[in-house]
Amino acid sequence: MSIETDPPAKGEAIDLLTPESRARFSASYPEVPHRLQHNLHHHPLLEFDRLAKLAEALPKESVEYNLADLPIAVDGKPDRPDMTIGEMIRQIGTAGSWCVLQNIEQDPEYAQLLNDLLDDVMPQVEAKTGRMMHRVGFIFVTSPGGVTPCHFDPEHNILLQIRGSKVMTQFPVTDTAYAKDEAHEGYHTGGPREVPWNERLERDGTEMPLAPGEGLFVPVMAPHFVKNGPEPSISLSITWRSDWSYEEADARAFNSLLRKLGLNPKAPGRWPKRNRVKAIGWRLYRKFVKSN
Repeated sequence: MSIETDPPAKGEAIDLLTPESRARFSASYPEVPHRLQHNLHHHPLLEFDRLAKLAEALPKESVEYNLADLPIAVDGKPDRPDMTIGEMIRQIGTAGSWCVLQNIEQDPEYAQLLNDLLDDVMPQVEAKTGRMMHRVGFIFVTSPGGVTPCHFDPEHNILLQIRGSKVMTQFPVTDTAYAKDEAHEGYHTGGPREVPWNERLERDGTEMPLAPGEGLFVPVMAPHFVKNGPEPSISLSITWRSDWSYEEADARAFNSLLRKLGLNPKAPGRWPKRNRVKAIGWRLYRKFVKSN
């Protein structure tokens, strides 16, 4: 059920989550996927026309837009050379497209919005996984029926549904039937984040429907795909890195070195386990490579 609230006044501090959702986030972060309720689905910065203007102002490398009729698992994504990003967003109801606006914090108004939102959960985050770092925002605008193919991300992520509806299907990080350790290691050494086709992606996983005023927490590197509902959709993804997530990433990269030596390394431990030794190993290796 979505939460009906008045839009925030200009300059007014934003409470990202309802009190019940804040308690759920505190209890579940950082490893347990969970649903949340938020107060953003009438925010003036998150209207279609305002987002079209943002997209037109962002650097080209910060905007990705593709055909929306995609399979759950793909190698690469087809682009849309036949229309501009502004046209696509303004015609999203009929454009048959999917786009993501990356690093929205490059715009001062969106930077303020992102920081207000992340400040709201920072105490719960830093109590568990260390410093909240590398704050980045993404906005997804999707035509009816669009699919975001299965992939994983290195950030801690809260996905907030603003307009329309969608269903996210999540898979556990620790089950290599969905994404092998080699896929994670490859990503952290420059490879793709898309998950190769696996028929279990169709029948397994946990489906989590989203309506305006609802959100989902996605753990670091958890494979997931998204299917849009029958209406145009806007979703805001607020992400951050932590001491723990950087250690996990560097340990994955170090494992790729061990694998090249013919070893079969153990996957990094999940929180609250730490991965300091392998992380330090990768950082020393990277420093050595750069100095030679």
